[in-house]
Amino acid sequence: MTQSPVRVLTGITTTGTPHLGNYVGAVRPAIQASKDPGTQSYYFLADYHALIKCDDPQRIQRSTLEIAATWLAAGLDPEHVTFYRQSDIPEIPELMWLLTCVSGKGLLNRAHAYKASVDKNLAASQDPDADVTAGLFMYPVLMAADILMFQAQQVPVGRDQLQHIEMARDIASSFNHLYGEHLVLPQALIDEQVSTLPGLDGRKMSKSYNNTIPLFSSSAQLRKLIQGLVTDSKAPGEPKDPENSSLFQIYQAFASTQESLALRQAYAQGIAWGEAKALLLDKVEAAVAPMRDHYQQLLANPKQLEDILQAGAAKARRWTVPYLKTLREAAGLRPLGSSQAASHA
Repeated sequence: MTQSPVRVLTGITTTGTPHLGNYVGAVRPAIQASKDPGTQSYYFLADYHALIKCDDPQRIQRSTLEIAATWLAAGLDPEHVTFYRQSDIPEIPELMWLLTCVSGKGLLNRAHAYKASVDKNLAASQDPDADVTAGLFMYPVLMAADILMFQAQQVPVGRDQLQHIEMARDIASSFNHLYGEHLVLPQALIDEQVSTLPGLDGRKMSKSYNNTIPLFSSSAQLRKLIQGLVTDSKAPGEPKDPENSSLFQIYQAFASTQESLALRQAYAQGIAWGEAKALLLDKVEAAVAPMRDHYQQLLANPKQLEDILQAGAAKARRWTVPYLKTLREAAGLRPLGSSQAASHA
């Protein structure tokens, strides 16, 4: 008996320019996973989510372009996955409303992002909900709609996102309790081996810290950024500690096990920081350069990207339109005179 493929869903918010940390932590492993014949993969550009964090329309549009181009340049095959823009699927916000009506406010009060905003306001002696939008408060319900709409069984997330999957399960359970077993409860897929790259200053690479290395930097810009990586003051010939070296951690994410062992040995022998940075530059450039040309070609042809996204939306809606009809009817939003409506007359 043939086993049904596992449905896996991944989204990325369209608010920034992809950097090396995004590639190593999310894009590269997701594309590798999409090639598994036992997986049915869904990848989306979370532009509705972007509106919660960003009020600059140009930035959101530019980020959507860059992130779409990144996925495709990195090897995502839209013929073998469902690749779409969130806002092209009108069934998602409609499902969000159905889910909103079964979501407890107490559950949403416990969301990490909302609690962090409230705590920040209280610490500043402000109203607890100062500058908190309903979008931020409802973020977990929109995320639940993203996941539940496609009956995703697994959602790859970092531990900081685990709560959202748990909340999606709670919301789905509430809907199913009222209207029947229509929604699939998702599982968080946490890969403990996924790399979290340090940034230019040694903290986690994040646009929030302004310490990123853009994935598709030019060769010259990449060289400049890598030369600027923070290192300690140990001179050539002095042994260096790879465990506390941002440079080594980034190198390890792009190198083979054998190459990483060789650099670890070079650290013990006192390799100069300039030499270590040159090795890192060569390794990152070798990985990025083949993708960079394709990325630039896609950026220069936004219509090609738009056509791919529209084809992905059409593919996605072949599922979402009939599925939402089932959910609407389950909740009582049915044509008058239908058999379900008549049976309760």
